[in-house]
Amino acid sequence: MSLIVSYDIGSTTCKVCVYRFGTTLELLGESSTGYGLVETPNGGIEQDPDDWWQAMASATGDALASSRVHADEVRGIAFCAQMQGLVLVDRDLKPVRPAMSYMDQRAGAQREHALGRGVRIAGMNARILAHSMAINGAVAASVKDPVWKYKWVEEHEPERFGRVHRWLDVKDYAVARATGVCTMTEDSAFPTFLTDQRRGKTRWSPTLLRLYGVNPDHMPTIIRSWDVAGLLLPGPATELGLPAGTPVFGGGGDASMIALGAGASRPGDTYVYTGTSGWVSVTVEKRTVDVGHRIAAIVGAQPGRYHFFGEQETAGKCLEWVKDHLALDEIDLYLSREHVAASPESRYRSLYDFLIETISQVPAGAGGVIFAPWLHGNRAPFEDEYARGVFFNIGLTTGKRMMIRAVVEGIIFHQKWLLESARKHFRTSDPVRFTGGGALSPVVAQIMADVFETPVETLANPVNSGTAGAALTAARGLGFISDYDEARASIPTDRVYTPAPSHAAVYRRHYDVFKRLYPANRKLFRMLNG
Repeated sequence: MSLIVSYDIGSTTCKVCVYRFGTTLELLGESSTGYGLVETPNGGIEQDPDDWWQAMASATGDALASSRVHADEVRGIAFCAQMQGLVLVDRDLKPVRPAMSYMDQRAGAQREHALGRGVRIAGMNARILAHSMAINGAVAASVKDPVWKYKWVEEHEPERFGRVHRWLDVKDYAVARATGVCTMTEDSAFPTFLTDQRRGKTRWSPTLLRLYGVNPDHMPTIIRSWDVAGLLLPGPATELGLPAGTPVFGGGGDASMIALGAGASRPGDTYVYTGTSGWVSVTVEKRTVDVGHRIAAIVGAQPGRYHFFGEQETAGKCLEWVKDHLALDEIDLYLSREHVAASPESRYRSLYDFLIETISQVPAGAGGVIFAPWLHGNRAPFEDEYARGVFFNIGLTTGKRMMIRAVVEGIIFHQKWLLESARKHFRTSDPVRFTGGGALSPVVAQIMADVFETPVETLANPVNSGTAGAALTAARGLGFISDYDEARASIPTDRVYTPAPSHAAVYRRHYDVFKRLYPANRKLFRMLNG
């Protein structure tokens, strides 16, 4: 039986799915377990890698039980995970310190020391910029890029840094713990901005390692997404409840795996992802960088394909903020001070369901209120760690429902900004595919179609795109498919949402104002948060 166990190690949750691969990628069972983030006073965001592993172990058994298959039938394992984390391990593959999340922004001084000196172009050191663009096709321009986290540890924690054996990303740590082998897939290696892809194969660049001051001995072996990284060791096999010796495939980071799982493998295929963070991605055949908008074509899971990728730092995280700070204070969104989803008779699966149904009762445009979703800074189409969220144009008649709808619209306005930036360089698909937790809501999907003025197509299992993509890497490694384009037809879709012409004028006007909020407030953000 062609069974694959696939993991998605997200920012706050590990999801495990069991798939059968046939004419479609059939989901047999799933489970998830959560864990926390630790915020430090200096802008750090950390996690304990052991929490990821314990979540994996807990969820694997439940996923197998829900799928009603036996563990011995599993043919392969693959991983998807949050990207641009920093996991430094010693020779025993034990982390020397907590993992630094992609959201960690404490390394501003290290970035400024390297990029802010000498002759500069676009605010960056000309020599580093020129070599990075020529060799890697992109540059470590963000304070959140992992190379600056690496340099921060080197400067601030020399004892821990002295014990470093390998630099891994989140998914690669899970692979190493499962197999005892340190690898990094091509797509995970690329956003270190230390690689060279110019000869058709990704490898570490001695020039860039030297320019950024990175020890070459710390870098793991680079493999392809469908390569076997190693075999599941007996100890980890017992912990996960899977057979020892099961092949563990390279898999990939969430950006490339979700692209595969969304069926966005062909040139021009475009999808929007809304989870804790979010992004807009277009599959392309050439490396392209838009320095001004901080968008680059990142390496994908299949050779010769890239994803022109604009990241949104906080997307669904904004709705979590809404839940905690606008809904959970007993006003309006509770009935008799009882959680609306708590009653067994309730038709709502969660408070989020109730929130989304609530905003469907508010006209497009949220009563004139506009929300800027930059709760933890922003990466693209502008880079600013000091940017923060804004409710703009609140009046005496503004209610919570308007504010909550404005949050959803603001998230999508930002995604349209990213989509427009991509369209300056590439033709995008019609319809645009929508995946992630946000795509579970027909209300949100319709707002996206209205704001984009483009049809939007949702997937049958939008919250599982990451595990689906990882499963496809195992399917290719096991010989079930010969390439990822072939697998596109195996991804089941749900429905297509068409734009409502009556909403176009409202959204165009609000979107124009939305794009002006950041430049109008940039200096004020720095005054308050710098």
